[in-house]
Amino acid sequence: MKSNLVLRFWLLLILLTAGSLARATNNRGSALVGLRKCMDSYLRDASICVGLDNSWYLTGTTDPPKGIQIWKSSDHISWQSLGIVWKPGGSPWHKPYVEQGRPLWAPEIHFINGTYWLTYSMPGWSSKDPGFYDPAHSGCGLLKSSSGKPEGPYVDMQPNERLGDEIDASLFQDDDGSVYYLWHSGKIAKMKPDMSGLAESYHWLKPVVSDPDPQHHSGLCPLIFGKDSLTHIGYEGVFMFKTNGLYYLCGSDHGEGGRYSCYVSTSRNIYGPYSARYEALPYCGHNTFFQDENKQWWSTFFGNDGIPWREQPGILPVTINSDTGILSGKDE
Repeated sequence: MKSNLVLRFWLLLILLTAGSLARATNNRGSALVGLRKCMDSYLRDASICVGLDNSWYLTGTTDPPKGIQIWKSSDHISWQSLGIVWKPGGSPWHKPYVEQGRPLWAPEIHFINGTYWLTYSMPGWSSKDPGFYDPAHSGCGLLKSSSGKPEGPYVDMQPNERLGDEIDASLFQDDDGSVYYLWHSGKIAKMKPDMSGLAESYHWLKPVVSDPDPQHHSGLCPLIFGKDSLTHIGYEGVFMFKTNGLYYLCGSDHGEGGRYSCYVSTSRNIYGPYSARYEALPYCGHNTFFQDENKQWWSTFFGNDGIPWREQPGILPVTINSDTGILSGKDE
């Protein structure tokens, strides 16, 4: 009886939260207040972290994607390239990907436990048609800077097999110091203390309330989740952060008109239950969130839809609170 009451309480809380966030979403429009471009260079899936020196470090998917390149900014305006800091091919699990000419996708940079970490992904192939992308054969991994510097050198933490079974890997560190590996559309697993691998089987985080509007889903969703499966944070680009006691689960999916957007769901517990998702930042799909030295929150941006530019990195100040969710614009 007690467990049923607890479940009912959580469901009521989630539905109330979903209603307030939906009202906020309807009022926010598509304005990207304060958005500014980092540089006039091709870069998708932009990721930024703040380093020990308060400099900002940027990476993402380059073209051609020969490896992971990092840029540094000390003034948050001009960016200096640190070059390509790592190339795939040295780990045994990379062999079939390299043989099939698979690219490197969506690296992220994180500063955790006194050093820099890079997550990376490699898309799979079809056994019947090597030129066809098959998520079942995709993989992602984790790199550690052995020098403690953003330029590396980097070592693969699990060189013999992929850490995740699909793409778009990320990291999240909780308040107690525990580090979690996330990937694709909400898969998450706690890592071993030395971050050499996963300490548990993965959980698949999903909102408890489905989003039935077909305009809010990519055409890939039925292929990934099955027909009429509408309970997911997004079909790619998962990211997590925590503030004011709330876990924010973020993913990429389509908003009105097919725009590529950042969807968000929240919970008081890392493994859920998570609230109904809402379109937090239109046109900002596959983004990461970070705080600067002044505690201002920012989102990365790259212009997948060509609004206001296409496939070049930018940053967007955001305001975050539990009542209105995530809004573009600086905290007052």
